[in-house]
This record gives sequence, structure tokens and C-alpha cells, in this order.
Amino acid sequence: MAVKKPAPHRGAKPPKLPRPPATQEKPKLHPRNRHRGRYDFAQLVAACPELARFVVPNAQGDRSIDFANPQAVRALNRALLQQVYGIAGWDIPPAYLCPPIPGRADYVHVIADLLAGDDDDVIPHGAALRGLDVGVGANGVYPLIGHSEYGWSFVGTDIDPQALAALQRIVDANAGLGQFIELRLQRSPENIFNGVWQGGEVFDFTLCNPPFHASLAEAYEGSARKWQNLGKAGAGKADAAPRRNFGGQGAELWCAGGEAAFVRRMIVESVALAKSCLWFTTLVSKAATLPAVQVALRQAGVREWKTLDMAQGQKKSRAVAWTFLDAAQRRRWAEQRWRA
Repeated sequence: MAVKKPAPHRGAKPPKLPRPPATQEKPKLHPRNRHRGRYDFAQLVAACPELARFVVPNAQGDRSIDFANPQAVRALNRALLQQVYGIAGWDIPPAYLCPPIPGRADYVHVIADLLAGDDDDVIPHGAALRGLDVGVGANGVYPLIGHSEYGWSFVGTDIDPQALAALQRIVDANAGLGQFIELRLQRSPENIFNGVWQGGEVFDFTLCNPPFHASLAEAYEGSARKWQNLGKAGAGKADAAPRRNFGGQGAELWCAGGEAAFVRRMIVESVALAKSCLWFTTLVSKAATLPAVQVALRQAGVREWKTLDMAQGQKKSRAVAWTFLDAAQRRRWAEQRWRA
């Protein structure tokens, strides 16, 4: 998706947040992404003193962390969320998914651009906008960043009650956040929207980071490759499960049929909610999954779909967005919900 210049906003404007450093080190990230510059470890350690013990010189002599160390990555995330987004008390249980913050922030920003496309390129702000995060996890990164950046409200769903309990503790640790982030347990692993989307409820967008492996064995193989790429060859042998620097429980990493099956189910369930959501979106980690997704979208009779490209370093990622509303209906949606 073509990158747009930062657009004006409508709605209640959230508190002013720190701007990224002037030196642009990561130009592939979205222009509004606050992580385009190099990490300022002095500020991050001031926000999260625990991070200090993980900060070491890298091969170039710059201050950094060992990104193969799960504890270091978790401490970095805690510091970033505190220093950049004002989120206090962030933590996750051991072995839960600890996602890289810059890439997750990009997804939030491309959704903002997607919404702006239906309102004269004006990015809508404020709690009247509602997003549904499918599989919010224990980390809650999308609602935390989305509310901090744009003031949006969120409902987060998950099949794991322990993950929701951990995220609820984060929400409770930040005064007033509970009125903008609501958590719901999905009691049926076979359903995605069904069972958590309440009758008559309307969302402006959905987002999701689906489990992309088709089995636990495939997830371990992927982790072993990633571990070796980080210079830890030997991890992931048959006699020991590979460690994952970003963690992840079973349901966070794999489901029967992998991401292709998960996204197809999401598309099928979205048909019944065609007039209850402006844009449905989901990450798609594998480019090879896109043809099957496009077939499912055509079969569902969607009005329009888009592939939203993102990149972080050498890694390329993408989200797929679809809507059952035509351009005139989407414009009326914006006028009636956002401009009011």
C-alpha cells in the first residue's frame, strides 16, 4: 500500500507523545511509526531500570541487547511501552508471545490510513472508533498502541483465559484504560467472531495476528530456523525444543490448517456481519497464502479488498483488508460515526 503523508485528524486528540529521533534509521517503517530512529537506551533504561542489565555493546560498538534472549526482549518491550506510549506495568507470563513493538505499531498505522481513505484522507481519532482484536493475547500490544496513538476503543478476544487475565492486569495498572479496552473470552476454539461479537454491535475495524503454523511440529521447526538465524546453531535439536526469543503458546503459534484455514474461517464468519463492520483485516505472514485468501474473498462476495504491505528491516509482512460496503456506504459510515 502506498505510504501517505501524516493526515489531519478528527475526534478527541490523545495526549502528545514523544517524537522519534531526528536520525531516520529504519525508513521501511511507516512514517508515523515512533520507532524509525535508533533506540535511545538511556531514555529506555530511565523508563525501565530493569532493562539496564541487558544493555551491552554490539558488534559495531553501539548499545543494544541480545535479541536472542527472551528476557531481554521482554524488558525492551516493557521499556518501549512505558517510555513511548505511557503504558505502565506491562508484563506477560513466561513463554507467552512477546512481539516486536515496531512491526506491531506499523499494523496500527496502516489501519489508520485505511480508515482515512474513506474520509478524505483524514485520520479519525477518538474513543467513538471501535476495533476488535481477534486473539489479543497476554501482551495486548495492538489495543495499547492503538489507544495511545489514536484514542480508539478496543474489544480484545482470546481463547486463553490466562492470557486475558494477564492483559487485564496491565489494563488495571493504567488508570482509566479499562473504559477503552474490554476483554472477552472466546469459549469455542472453532469460532472467531461468533460468540464474542454481541448482537447489534458495530466495529469500525477488526485486526488479527493469526497463528500461522499448521502444527506444533511445524512451529518448532520454524523456531529452530529462527534461532539458527540469530546465531544460535544447535538449538532446536531433536532432544530439545528450541527456545523462542519472542515466545508463544500453542494457540498463538499454530492451528489446524495454519493461517490459510484460520483466515478462510474468518472470512466466512464475516459474511453474517457484513453491515456491522467497515473493514475486516488480518495479518498474513506468508505470501503463498494470498491466492487462497483471495479465492475465499471472491466466494464471500466482498465489495472490495486490499493488500497492505509493511516491512521491518529485511522482513516483509502484509495485512489483508476487506469490506462488504461500497465507497458511498463507507463515506456515510464515516460521516455518521466519526464526524458526530
